[in-house]
Amino acid sequence: MTQFEVPAIVPADPEASTSDLLRIRVQKTPDLALFSVPDGAGWRDITAKDFETAVIALAKGFVASGIQPGEKVGFIAQTTYEWSLVDFALFYAGAVMVPIYETSSPAQIRWIMEDSSAIALMVESPEHFARVDEVRGDLPLVREVWQMHLGAIDTLTAKGVDVEDAEIERRRNLAVGSDIATLIYTSGSTGRPKGCVLTHSNFVELSRNSAKALDDVVSMPGASTLLFITTAHVFARFISVLAIHAGVRTGHQPDTKNLLPALGSFKPTFLLAVPRVFEKVYNSAEQKAESGGKGKIFRAAAAVAVEHSTLLEEGKKVPFSLKLKFKLFDKLVYGKLREAMGGNVAYAVSGSAPLGARLGHFFHSLGVVILEGYGLTETTAPATVNLADKSKIGTVGPALPGVGIRLADDGEIEVRGINVFKEYWNNPEATAAAFHDGWFRTGDLGSFDSEGFLTITGRKKEIIVTAGGKNVSPAQLEDPIRANSIISQVVVLGDQKPFISALITLDPEMLPAWLSNNGLPADMSLQDASTNAAVRDEVQRAIDRANKTVSRAESIRKFTILPVEWTEASGHLTPKMSIKRNEILKDFAADIAEIYSTTTHTTTTPMG
Repeated sequence: MTQFEVPAIVPADPEASTSDLLRIRVQKTPDLALFSVPDGAGWRDITAKDFETAVIALAKGFVASGIQPGEKVGFIAQTTYEWSLVDFALFYAGAVMVPIYETSSPAQIRWIMEDSSAIALMVESPEHFARVDEVRGDLPLVREVWQMHLGAIDTLTAKGVDVEDAEIERRRNLAVGSDIATLIYTSGSTGRPKGCVLTHSNFVELSRNSAKALDDVVSMPGASTLLFITTAHVFARFISVLAIHAGVRTGHQPDTKNLLPALGSFKPTFLLAVPRVFEKVYNSAEQKAESGGKGKIFRAAAAVAVEHSTLLEEGKKVPFSLKLKFKLFDKLVYGKLREAMGGNVAYAVSGSAPLGARLGHFFHSLGVVILEGYGLTETTAPATVNLADKSKIGTVGPALPGVGIRLADDGEIEVRGINVFKEYWNNPEATAAAFHDGWFRTGDLGSFDSEGFLTITGRKKEIIVTAGGKNVSPAQLEDPIRANSIISQVVVLGDQKPFISALITLDPEMLPAWLSNNGLPADMSLQDASTNAAVRDEVQRAIDRANKTVSRAESIRKFTILPVEWTEASGHLTPKMSIKRNEILKDFAADIAEIYSTTTHTTTTPMG
């Protein structure tokens, strides 16, 4: 059994709670801009002291409304400044937040509120309230539903004016490290969501150790980040807490359609994103260059970027001719992309899915070091991450300080340490099944190199065994195919079948530009595009490239382009945009059956 364990570099404080991170930050740098909020065309700073003042005022409102220490409060909202305000106000009031994805259905909201025994709920928009209202009658424990769009935060703040500061301080100090800080429900990709009990020590110790490990990122002069992925997910939630601890100025942009203008005005020094964001940045730039008649230049620049970064990482000498090309493309291509991201981005933390070496090297040549990491809700987000001074593209890095990683005999990744959750809420059977000798079983498969850098190789439950007995990891094929600009999602098939195949969906955002650049009507429907010869040829090229990375027995022989879009609303994606494989296999069983019939001609293409 291979094992790597990194000792914590910050002494543990079992009495500390998450609220202490803010209190200490205010004591250290009261006038530091901890947040910036949109203000006209620019941003208005909020200092650490002013943020805590607002937190205490809102906490008083919760107290005045009858919220008791330890009670659970649901929260549905976009990624905004108010998210952290409500989060820390609940910490200061001694309560426990139960975040709910803003895209959750009424049934999902009901399950989470019911299972958690939450007694109140705050929602951001009328749409959120309408969904809650559908199931309010099924939630007898819920005493209050506050609506931010109707001024709930101001109303609560006004309601709490008579609550003493001493009461908030008393409540703030009730929790110790081993107590529950938050209850975050898994995204439910393999069934009903389970509530993960994350403790104050999970956040405190992981924040303190991660800040040391990522010192070059969070302590660089003027360190700042613009959050745009949902803070209901543990990934952004942890980073928002880490930013308060480390004194990183944080902005928010919930609408990714406005991301580029926001990056241009906010000018962050590091970003937090999932691989799909980096793919879209690259693909959008490529299609824009193509439409301007500079597609050949962009592709040449991309090839040079990848080659240049690869040689540097391998410690090899960069030929003089390549240096000249790199310098030229830095002016023509790379510099413009840097400016599009605000001009100051030096690092990006990527998680949730594999990034791929090509994109890692491309952005590295732009001057953006992508620190790919790995973790789950059960590990308070990061368990491993590449570091600024210790990074290997294509891996998810070494274990963070205070964390141990090992591989079971079958290759399953197991984790223990300061970041591992306490238990599944109200589910002792699932908790017991999730641990092996005190190590959390992740369900993911991986491998180590000699220095302890982890590479994710697949998902244990998703391994396909063909009729010929060949074991195939779908992710190894799906990830490179999904990098193609017109492809949205991929599901590789073949369990107990004679060959490997795939279901493909097209990206409705990227498709119009590609169609226009290829002399086809930009307004072509998904139905028509799914059977268009040029589109099918492009998909075939993406599949052929992926097939080159695997053996013949593992390669995709047929595929079907579905004339639909998989979304969270359709029930086929989780809130973090992971595919719900079982739901897809069930809902598209007829399409799958057609692939493996001998008469399939219209919507499948044999390899090559």
